[in-house]
Amino acid sequence: MRTILLQAEATGAGAAVIELPPGREATFGRGTESAPVDFPLDHPGISRRAGIIRAVDDYWLLTNLSRDATLVVENPEGGGEFLKVAPRRAAAPVPFEFARVVLPVAGGACSFLVFASQHSFIDPDAPESATLGEPTVSGFPVDETAKYFLVLVALCEPRLRDGSSPVIPTVPEILERLRDVPGGAGLTRAAVNFHIDYLARTKLRVKPPSGSRKADWQRAALVSVALRFDLVREEHLKWLNG
Repeated sequence: MRTILLQAEATGAGAAVIELPPGREATFGRGTESAPVDFPLDHPGISRRAGIIRAVDDYWLLTNLSRDATLVVENPEGGGEFLKVAPRRAAAPVPFEFARVVLPVAGGACSFLVFASQHSFIDPDAPESATLGEPTVSGFPVDETAKYFLVLVALCEPRLRDGSSPVIPTVPEILERLRDVPGGAGLTRAAVNFHIDYLARTKLRVKPPSGSRKADWQRAALVSVALRFDLVREEHLKWLNG
């Protein structure tokens, strides 16, 4: 099932994460004890009910409940793209696969991250004729320009360089490997963990082996699927050159 994930941009581990399947929505804001919101933002400058996010098939809708504050949605992995959602604007469509929702507050801004539901990509070899029925969509629609793909390449690097290697990089090792790589310098441990979880849940859709109790099953499963289906190849190793 296609879902979107919301994650608070908090320092340290344990940042709030909620999952929305298509057709479901979540309110966000400061909330109250008598009227809580689905995704709380702990900042005194945030409205009690600041907005609503609704998951659709392969994008999401943002409603701004504020009477005077404009919400900004940034594409952190693009070329500076952003869109503004005016006060009281209802159901504004957001096409970014990975986005940061920024709420203005005194002295700065408060924000949270949204990983969109899985985007569909048409088979590039399919004929354009509509007479052949519905087009084929990619089984693993990954975006090679996204940070999560850079994390995936770092995970697969030992196996790509030596097919017999049993090494699966840990999160600290991935951070160290990407420290001097363009696009990887700003990554944190929490961000890498979130990218791995996003790949496992949404992109490659891996599942834990029956009876598995190992905490590293996601990383091992991602490497296995990525290499088996040639999602990550030797040519991608050049991206790890700082």
